[in-house]
Amino acid sequence: MSSKQERFKIAVLDDYQNVALSLADWSVLDTRATVTVFNDHLEDSDAVVERLKPFDIVCVMRERTPMTRTVIERLPKLRLIASTATRNASIDLKAAEERGVLVVHTGYASAPTIELTWALILGSARNLVAENTSLRGGGWQQSVGDDMAGRTLGVLGLGNIGGAVAQIGNAFGMKVIAWSQNLTSKRAADAGAALVTKDELFQEADVVSIHLVLSGRTRGLVGAAELALMKPTARLINTSRGPIVVEADLVAALKDKKIAGAAIDVFDQEPLPPNHPFRTMANVLATPHIGYVSGGLYETFYHDTVANIRRWIELSSLRERKQ
Repeated sequence: MSSKQERFKIAVLDDYQNVALSLADWSVLDTRATVTVFNDHLEDSDAVVERLKPFDIVCVMRERTPMTRTVIERLPKLRLIASTATRNASIDLKAAEERGVLVVHTGYASAPTIELTWALILGSARNLVAENTSLRGGGWQQSVGDDMAGRTLGVLGLGNIGGAVAQIGNAFGMKVIAWSQNLTSKRAADAGAALVTKDELFQEADVVSIHLVLSGRTRGLVGAAELALMKPTARLINTSRGPIVVEADLVAALKDKKIAGAAIDVFDQEPLPPNHPFRTMANVLATPHIGYVSGGLYETFYHDTVANIRRWIELSSLRERKQ
C-alpha cells in the first residue's frame, strides 16, 4: 500500500447482537480501513454526531439510527452511508447528495418478516407467552386459545409480504379479505383474498394484519375509528411500521378491552421506552422489531455492506491514482 493512500474509518452502528463481524469477511477491507462496531444505541442526535465525527463511512442497520439532515450536515468527514435493505426512509437522501455523501443499499428478503407475522398471530391467538410463563412457574393450562381455521384474516396491503401472509392464511383454512388504497379485485384474487372496503375489513376480520409502507397517507391510518369497528374478539398485528397505527388509540382500546389483543413488532419510538404500557399489558404480545432479524438476512445485509464498501474504496483508489 502506498503511504499516500488514505485510510478510512468505518463505523458499524446498532449491532445489538454483536454479530456484524462474524457474518461477513470484513478482513478484505483491512489494508485500507479500520472498522469500529457499536453495540449500543444512541437516541440523542448530538450524541450520534459526537460519536460519528471521526468516521468516513457509517454503516446503518435499517432505521435504527436515522441519518437526518441535522446529523449529516454536522459530519464533515462523512463520505459514504452503507445502509441495509433496498431502501431506508430514515436517511435524508437530499442532504446526503448536497454534501457529496454516497448512499448505498443491500439485498433484502421478505421471508423473515412473513414468518414472524405468523409467529405473532399464532402466539397471540394461543396465548403462548402466558402459557409458557405458567408452565415455567410450575403451573399448567391457563387459557382457551382462538382457532384460525374458519376465521377471517384481514390484510392491509397485499405487497410481497402481505400477499404471502394472505396465502398462508388460506393454508390455515381462513377466509382472507384485503384492502389498500389502490388494491384491485384481480390483485386481491391473485393472492387468494377478496377485496373489501376499509371499514368492512375492520368489521369482519378476526385478525387484522398490517403490511403497508409508512408514508404520508398511511401514517395514522389505523386509529380510534378503525379500532372501534373491530370485534371485541379480534386481534391487531403490526410488523410493518409503528406510526401506521395511532399508538395512544391502540393502548386505550387494549386497556378497555375493546379488542382481544395485539401482537406488535414495531413502535413509534424504538427502542421502546422502559415504561411503555406495551411492556406490561397482558393482552399485548410485543417483540423488539425483529421481523428482519434472521441469520440468513443478516448475512445478506453484512456481506453486501462489505462488498459495497470495498467497491467504493476501489473506486477511491482509482481516483487517487489519477490525481
